[in-house]
Amino acid sequence: MYNGGMGGLTYWSPNVNILRDPRWGRSQETPGEDPVVSATYAASYVRGLQGNDGDRLKVAACCKHYTAYDLDNWNGVDRFHFNAQVSKQDVVDTFDVPFRACVKEGKVASVMCSYNQVNGVPTCADPNLLRKTVRGQWHLNGYIVSDCDSVGVYYDQQHYTSTPEEAAADAIRAGLDLDCGPFLGLHTEDAVKKGLLKEIDVNGALINTLAVQMRLGMFDGEPSAHPYGNLGPNDVCTPAHQELALEAARQGIVLLKNHGPSLPLSARRHRTIAVIGPNSNVTVTMIGNYAGVACGYTSPVQGIASYAGTIHQMGCADVSCSDDQLFGGAIDAARRADATVLVMGLDQSVEAETRDRVGLLLPGRQQDLVSKVASASKGPTILVLMSGGPIDVTFAHNDPRISAILWAGYPGQAGGAAISDVLFGTANPGGKLPMTWYPQEYLTKLPMTNMAMRPSESKGYPGRTYRFYKGPVLYPFGHGLSYTNFVHTIANAPTMVSVPIDGHRRGSGNVTISGKAIKVTHAKCNKLSLGLQVDVKNIGSKDGTHTLLVYSRPPAERWAPHKQLVAFEKVHVAAGAQQRVGINIHVCKFLSVVDRSGIRRIPLGEHSIHIGDTKHSVSLQAGALGIIKS
Repeated sequence: MYNGGMGGLTYWSPNVNILRDPRWGRSQETPGEDPVVSATYAASYVRGLQGNDGDRLKVAACCKHYTAYDLDNWNGVDRFHFNAQVSKQDVVDTFDVPFRACVKEGKVASVMCSYNQVNGVPTCADPNLLRKTVRGQWHLNGYIVSDCDSVGVYYDQQHYTSTPEEAAADAIRAGLDLDCGPFLGLHTEDAVKKGLLKEIDVNGALINTLAVQMRLGMFDGEPSAHPYGNLGPNDVCTPAHQELALEAARQGIVLLKNHGPSLPLSARRHRTIAVIGPNSNVTVTMIGNYAGVACGYTSPVQGIASYAGTIHQMGCADVSCSDDQLFGGAIDAARRADATVLVMGLDQSVEAETRDRVGLLLPGRQQDLVSKVASASKGPTILVLMSGGPIDVTFAHNDPRISAILWAGYPGQAGGAAISDVLFGTANPGGKLPMTWYPQEYLTKLPMTNMAMRPSESKGYPGRTYRFYKGPVLYPFGHGLSYTNFVHTIANAPTMVSVPIDGHRRGSGNVTISGKAIKVTHAKCNKLSLGLQVDVKNIGSKDGTHTLLVYSRPPAERWAPHKQLVAFEKVHVAAGAQQRVGINIHVCKFLSVVDRSGIRRIPLGEHSIHIGDTKHSVSLQAGALGIIKS
């Protein structure tokens, strides 16, 4: 696209903000609620965009929006005026984790600061966040950019400075290199003239941006001199890329319920399918937000039509489903067909940038339509949901007439083909939920503006995400069924790991906390890892892909999560076969917890490692040598 004059080489992506609140309108852009998943996704995404040619860049990625940014417009509070009050503990333990991985592991070329304030300071004017943390501690090799008009926002709307020149000076001195918008272009020169800013500060920002352009090859002469100079329009929408879009969509579909089991459908027995719902024939809805131009679309009804005859009825004019005028045709179609597929859910009119959701239920009369169609349906009724965030479909989970539920997210251009492949068993679903699905009642004591991750009994505050919330859920983080069954057994794992203490630190007197935890900075972390070998057996009749989710429950500390994902590994296992999977857990990185002061510590004592129902205890002990005993 760049070689053809149709695009640039810097991409302000990925969005790696933690999905803290299920109502957030931009949840669709993120990898979910877990810091470890988000960090792994962030580094992998960046490496995929930037390539692996040393300091040279294929394209420049950008991790956004730094930091504690996950509210767009809720209850009269918008992102341009929001001051996120965040504890040091939650910054280190949750919000910083994916950004740190972006910079340190992904070697990202850019980080974007967000609109909001954090503890009273706009992120784009905070030297502690930008100059000290991103560039100083994490060693960003690249530039820091504002979200569009962020500097103008903190001057005009947050009234953080009294003059525009002060706003420009604050941003550049804090470590901002590039302004998305006109503000710095208009006011930086006057800031220098007024003595608020030195020319050397402006030069530093210029060097950081020009260096990325150089790494992109923009000064290498003719495009042919560039390693990617021969790419052009013929390389866009190739069959291999379109197949990848389809495979990504298949892998992303999560089977939430399969009673009976009634899925997969049989093209022989289910010859006519009633395809119903406001998302049953959508195209653009499937690509969500921030997407390029699709090569072509396969809608759900088109995908299903490639397997069986279809009777198509919308049931609702759109996702707002404000009346029941179209219910009659949908109910009649369900009575006549061998099986019914309802494609319901959300779209950008309900959840989007600048638009947070009010609640978690299906909009308008959608629930009413689903229940009425299910009670009339001659054959099995399957509910397919499109959405970025979780939906409370407790009614459907509890309704025996709704035999299966699939979540497709916003599945992209080939979404309809992927959904039908899963419905008819050509693809065996293996997706897992990247976020908890809560009941609507969860929101009753939960303002979006409360940033605390941990619960507070005295305030009746429930806490957030699977790491800290212990109340009732509809579907837990990591939930996802398959058309086959997997069992795992831990084949090999140590029962004790000795955490070596850095001898140079020992005399400081602050190495341990009452002998119960070691500061990560006081341990020799380098190659200290806990190795597990897990046997995964497919005891069902279909080949399938299984993702092992490895959790740790640390020794009880009031400030520790009650469980935390520490590793995940995907494995394909043929029916009746068994595979051995090796998993390495970096002790300092993943078995540590963050105390109230924001200090990462390794708790000593029994850590419970569990994968599904399989549990294993390992004792961490302080020692001079990193000996691992079986």
